[in-house]
Amino acid sequence: MPVRPPTKSWSSTLRLPKSSFPPRPAPGDQAKYLKRCADDLYEWQSHERSAQKPFVLHDGPPYANGSLHIGHALNKILKDIICRVKVQEGRRVVYVPGWDCHGLPIEIKALEQQREKNKDGETVLDAIGVRRAARSLATKTVKDQMKGFREWGVMADWDKAWKTMDKTFEIKQLGVFQEMVKNGLIFRRYKPVYWSPSSRTALAEAELEYKEDHVSTAAFVKFPLASLSEALKAQLPEGMEENTISVVIWTTTPWTLPANRAIAVHSDLEYLIVRNGTSELLIIASSRLSQIAPLLFKDEPVEVLLDHVMGQDLEGSQYINPLRGKDSELQPIIHADFVSAESGSGLVHCAPGHGMDDYEVCTKLGIDAAAPVDDLGRFTAAAFPDEPERLVGKSVVDGGSAEVLDILDLGSNVMATHKYKHKYPYDWRTKLPVIIRATEQWFADVGHVKDDALQCMEEVRFIPDSGRARLESFVKGRSEWCISRQRAWGVPIPALYDEAGIAVLTDESVAHIISVINERSIDAWWTDPVDDPAWIVPGLEGNYKRGKDTMDVWFDSGSSWTQTEQQADVYLEGTDQHRGWFQSSLLTHTSASGREGPPFKTLITHGFTLDDKGKKMSKSIGNTIAPSEIIDGSLLPPVKTKKKAGGNISQALGPDALRLWVASSDYTRDVVIGQPVLQFNHNALLKYRMTIKMLLGSMHRSARTAPVTKLDQIALSQLQTVMTEVASAYHNFEFYKGLNLINKWISSDLSSFYLEAMKDRLYCGDGGGVLEEIFHGLLRMLTPITPHLVEEAWDHRPVWMKEEAQVHPFHRTLEDPVIPTSRQLDPNILTDVPWLLNANTAIKSAQEEARANKHIGSSLESSVILRVPAEAKDLFQRYADELASILVVSSVELQTVVSLDGASQDAEYRFSYAAMFATPKGQAEALVLPPKDHKCPRCWRYVAPVEDELCGRCEEVVPVPEPVE
Repeated sequence: MPVRPPTKSWSSTLRLPKSSFPPRPAPGDQAKYLKRCADDLYEWQSHERSAQKPFVLHDGPPYANGSLHIGHALNKILKDIICRVKVQEGRRVVYVPGWDCHGLPIEIKALEQQREKNKDGETVLDAIGVRRAARSLATKTVKDQMKGFREWGVMADWDKAWKTMDKTFEIKQLGVFQEMVKNGLIFRRYKPVYWSPSSRTALAEAELEYKEDHVSTAAFVKFPLASLSEALKAQLPEGMEENTISVVIWTTTPWTLPANRAIAVHSDLEYLIVRNGTSELLIIASSRLSQIAPLLFKDEPVEVLLDHVMGQDLEGSQYINPLRGKDSELQPIIHADFVSAESGSGLVHCAPGHGMDDYEVCTKLGIDAAAPVDDLGRFTAAAFPDEPERLVGKSVVDGGSAEVLDILDLGSNVMATHKYKHKYPYDWRTKLPVIIRATEQWFADVGHVKDDALQCMEEVRFIPDSGRARLESFVKGRSEWCISRQRAWGVPIPALYDEAGIAVLTDESVAHIISVINERSIDAWWTDPVDDPAWIVPGLEGNYKRGKDTMDVWFDSGSSWTQTEQQADVYLEGTDQHRGWFQSSLLTHTSASGREGPPFKTLITHGFTLDDKGKKMSKSIGNTIAPSEIIDGSLLPPVKTKKKAGGNISQALGPDALRLWVASSDYTRDVVIGQPVLQFNHNALLKYRMTIKMLLGSMHRSARTAPVTKLDQIALSQLQTVMTEVASAYHNFEFYKGLNLINKWISSDLSSFYLEAMKDRLYCGDGGGVLEEIFHGLLRMLTPITPHLVEEAWDHRPVWMKEEAQVHPFHRTLEDPVIPTSRQLDPNILTDVPWLLNANTAIKSAQEEARANKHIGSSLESSVILRVPAEAKDLFQRYADELASILVVSSVELQTVVSLDGASQDAEYRFSYAAMFATPKGQAEALVLPPKDHKCPRCWRYVAPVEDELCGRCEEVVPVPEPVE
């Protein structure tokens, strides 16, 4: 028998991990990995699955105005993850990106750039000049944003990306408009709309922001009655009619008083006639007197002269609005349902030209609307005809109320004023107040289609569920949609106007105009001569000119369902789009598509991004984070190298760092981002890399034929469980749950349990195990989230794997098995594992105590006795031959006990530490004791029969060198 010579070091006989996989991504490789995991994958699945009906994720177009921000990343990466999950599920995916390119913000920014270029010259542009500048800006922005999206690994059909300023899109949008005209859903009316003086255009509800702390000057104003209704006269005591009786109104917008045309009461409310020491009598709601008396009368006594006057008794009385001048007409007291006893005086000033509710109630009574305010939000001469110079040209939102009250105060009409903080609409673009102003505008009749739209919504899956009620509330609360804008950069409303300003808009006229646009381009609407007859539909007699209004940008993007040939499987946008794109898409689709059902099957909404203090991100606050800062790791503290050369290690982990943050977030709520969150995800990504590097370095082809141990079966069972649960979470769009499962599995099941227990076998034993299955399973779960990491790992797979015709992780579906059918799994494994882990935890606890007392260092410096109830012994006995390996100790002995009450330490050993743990049949005890045998110098287990000699296993594994002759 050959004699083994003395060996100073056994490291050369160990099978240590070897892999070319770097600890951090190599910058030089990123471009090729990016192409493979995005463009190449999208092209592959489009070609390989071309016969399938596709899964369509329809893009809610981002606005082509400015640089990409963290909200863009949340949105676009969520969409990409969904597409990748569907590819993994075996579907063909169609995702064609789009951009919203029209509208005021782009127009304003383009004009600002023009002014910068021509500081010393003329910068006033005509409509076509504005359009050219805006188109140039939008084109450049789309190019820049597309580059950014692609750098994040977003896979899409970029070559077919659509823009709302494309001719093909505009023609289809006009076709939607034509269909709505044909269906009688488009009309023009002089009525109040939200008007932005700062933007000089009408706005839709979706273009508003509401400021909660807007402060107005509110006022109580009295209007003397010029005539009394018969019902009121009948109730007045003798002689009272000879006194002046005034009605008192309260308003938060005194600037609207020049447009006052009626005062409303509620017929069922009770009113009082009071006096406060003068001969003048005032009418106030009974329920409001106690609240407003201190403001109106200070400390003066108030005498109630007549009570129990019902609102219906006041109807028909008339008063004079002194602001209308000497020729003013008597104005009526009317009933309105919106009058409440909860605020003001119980009487409401109605200006139908400046209020939606006022307009509705007055129009029914034949009371015309007036709005003596121009496009810039300044009074016109009609605001105060007797002395127009008092108000003309003055801003209604900047001092207009004070001017009106000064005029009224001359006649002692103003009883009291006070500051009032309340919610008020602002222009979402300029961040300045809007007003309600009657103008001639084009409207879509939503009222006639909203019931159909609401019925369509019953088929839709909402994520989160609260989105259904939110969208329903916006649809239910809308009867008309103001779709006209007074801007140049947009799709024109294809209307013609005769010399009297009467509009012509018919199916035939719109069809004709579309044909001319198709032939000449849409810019010709502005560049052709005003009297060019080519635009006039044949058969229309008279002189006509083309209109200047353009369509609301929500009509643009809301028509984007025309870009898909089938119902979209998913729409995904921010929660603010319930009143924006989701609603406009649903309404235009219901009105004009001719298709059954809604434009989307599933509607997913995500929250807004907040900083780590919970504040909304804003450039003005200075708390914004650029996606590039997450990709390059610059937001994280530097890591210093231990090498003498010094310097810092780059924290850049590439686009996967950004993608991991998105996937780890519960996007159904507002999403927090800051250094703590980024550091957590950074550490998780590093953990993925370290785990993959270990797997790559330790996989061997020989492991396929090595015995499958109980420990291997545990690992495979845990892998199968986590893959199933992760796939389910991904399918339900709960990506953060899937990542939590992956992180828990890597930390608890893989790193600290299986890989820890496998080190001896991998390095010192037969090198077997199931690392190849784990490698493929891990890549499967990471593929939708961190595709660059998966591609990089696949590129660094061992040579022997590259020599085989293995299917790329991106091309595998969930139907492709990760665990070969030849690996038979014990069905009891999963039920046994928790109890084995309980024992493992108890042993680790006892070992920590021993380590603290310097009795052991490595866990192998201990042997273990497990004292378990007799009924539980069979469970542990099934693993008896592997318990030492599973628990990473040198030996394990099983003992049965009747009772562990008062269990004691064993005094016969050099040290003894105990910890209790649960079994399915009661409590058990783990004893950590000194090892029984000697330390093997190669594997360091205490199982060698003689000191400084190899253990039996190592003797078999390491060949004895032949003697040199």
